[in-house]
Amino acid sequence: MTSSAFDLPDRLVAKADPALIEPDEARFAAIQSTLERTVEDLSARLAEVRRTPGRGGQAAVERDAEIHRLSGRLRALQRFGLDLCLGRIVPADGGDPVYVGRLGLTDAADRRLLVDWRSPAAEPFFAATHADPRGLASRRRYRWTGGRISDYWDEVFTEAGLEQTAALDDQSAFIASLGASRSPRMRDVLSTIAADQDAIVRADSAGALVVDGGPGTGKTVVALHRTAYLLYSDPRLGHRRGGVLLVGPHEPYLAYVEDVLPSLGEEGVRTCTVRDLVTEGASAGAEADPEVARLKSSAAMVAAIEPAVRFSERPPAEGMLVETEWADLWLSADDWAEAFEAPDPGTPHNEAREQVRDALVEILVDKASDEGVVGDQLAPALRAHRGLRAALNRAWPMLEATELVADLWSVPAYLRLCAPWLSSEEVVLLQRDDPRAWTLGDLPLLDAARRRLGDADAAARRQRHDAAVAADRSRIKDVVDDLIATDDSELGIMKMLRHEDLQEALVDPGLLPTADADPLAGPFAHVVIDEAQELTDAEWQMLLARCPSRSFTIVGDRAQARHGFTETWTERLQRVGLDRIDVASLTVNYRTPSEVMAVAEPVIRAALPDANVPTSIRTGGVPVRSASADERDAIVDAWLSAHDEGTACVIGDPTFAARDRVLSLSADLAKGLEFDLVVLVDPDAWGGGIEGAVDRYVAMTRTTRELVILTSA
Repeated sequence: MTSSAFDLPDRLVAKADPALIEPDEARFAAIQSTLERTVEDLSARLAEVRRTPGRGGQAAVERDAEIHRLSGRLRALQRFGLDLCLGRIVPADGGDPVYVGRLGLTDAADRRLLVDWRSPAAEPFFAATHADPRGLASRRRYRWTGGRISDYWDEVFTEAGLEQTAALDDQSAFIASLGASRSPRMRDVLSTIAADQDAIVRADSAGALVVDGGPGTGKTVVALHRTAYLLYSDPRLGHRRGGVLLVGPHEPYLAYVEDVLPSLGEEGVRTCTVRDLVTEGASAGAEADPEVARLKSSAAMVAAIEPAVRFSERPPAEGMLVETEWADLWLSADDWAEAFEAPDPGTPHNEAREQVRDALVEILVDKASDEGVVGDQLAPALRAHRGLRAALNRAWPMLEATELVADLWSVPAYLRLCAPWLSSEEVVLLQRDDPRAWTLGDLPLLDAARRRLGDADAAARRQRHDAAVAADRSRIKDVVDDLIATDDSELGIMKMLRHEDLQEALVDPGLLPTADADPLAGPFAHVVIDEAQELTDAEWQMLLARCPSRSFTIVGDRAQARHGFTETWTERLQRVGLDRIDVASLTVNYRTPSEVMAVAEPVIRAALPDANVPTSIRTGGVPVRSASADERDAIVDAWLSAHDEGTACVIGDPTFAARDRVLSLSADLAKGLEFDLVVLVDPDAWGGGIEGAVDRYVAMTRTTRELVILTSA
């Protein structure tokens, strides 16, 4: 390393004392050298693997997995330089300092230069407090700017730790990070995570953990760091076991957080909104009638999909004569009923149809064998029998999810049959002129229908699969025959190739036709949900279906629920189908200045007197301003001129066009985001009741520094 890792301003000259930073300089030099060597080695290894000839089957899968692993590690190391290092801890027992990094790093002599922040060895760095120092004498945290250290803070837990320290304010690193300007994408705040947040990050993955807290308490930060921690520490959650799904409230949120997980050493986590879980979500509109939205939001309405499908799984009440050139066979009503019981439990409707057909053929072949008819000829004829196929199509038709759900909204008798708890008035209310004009309320039903029905093309694909296997076996047999015919060895080694199991192993599964998998269909080993207070019971069914283990991290604030949330988290989650539930509360607002909270708190308490309003620990020194809406552009321009970095947002004015570093959003799309400057336009006109109060409260608390409220004349 040719220059110092430290670039401290003149006002911090005391911290530049060589006695304070020389041990760090030596460690950073070793880290820099090892980083360069590791990147070089990984690049060479990656190039070597890519040069490996591509082959089919398992070999291709393993090669692709190795390329993915090497590429991910290389990107992670190249994303950072020395700023991989978050800080150091000094054990109270006199042991060597331990340096904590975003990733682990070991030099050529197998000396651990950085321990991964997710490892048990790093836990005291985040969890130590004066009440429980976790065996530490001191802790140092770094602030990195442009790849060099612009400040650092020391926290001392023992008298011995007073040596070689310069900054003894145990909150200074954390508070300083809160004053940093926002960026268009969320910064991870690993080095300054608080002990209460770290305990949540490292909690076990079993069951559902609710991270409950008001604005600015760090819920989203905790959720994202917890995701990275669990993927590192819990082998049950690895990508081969299903991986992790992160569900956010809207697209701006996903864009805001997309860099966080890669910066924490994890790539490959699936991210989406609820809309993304269903194809129709891309164009689905809001439900115009609040009562229709309420009816569709229940888990009971999702459950109506089951009887809707079962309506098309009814065996004929009368038998039929199946005529063939070998024999005329009677298929009784009891035979139909027996065949309809054949599908394996849980088999989707469209895929189960083939099992029913096979059962029917088997029943008829058995009857024919009693008359001396050979089944090898009869079975193919029965599978192609027009009359039998037509009868099966009537009794067990192939179904499309869109057709099934559309029928609920266009055939009152069908809806009444599938949802008998609905009143006559409610059945009429749910009918609509265009049953395929999909709304957000339809998405959970479409999702449930698609899962229950399965793949309509599965049978055709299975036939192509069987044909491909047969063709490959025939090709292999011809090759084996040629090899044996030309084998002139004394032992006749090639004759071993006639072994059936060996020939079967030579069939290349990579050449066989398969369906394109839906990457969001699951199952996932763990699901993280942010702004979960907004989910309806019906939407919860979409997520439960994707996580059979019921391992969830659930992030939210009941006071920010636009449609109200009168229950406890435990009551709500038990109702939707979860049982193992723990709730961890965050009560400190690290983001929003106290001046802003003084204005925002009465807004939410007027609608929700018992709202969990967190305590703000920051004083911004800038009072909340009020101005005329005519001053909107001037206020934004003045802020941009005065601030070379940071972001702003105008909320509630669709006429304002977004520009560089300034977004234009509605209140609901601002949820989960944060900005240095927030400008609200006519917030009193956003509506009344709980929804209006929540929108105003959420919008006000997006700011980390300044809030301006504009009103029209």
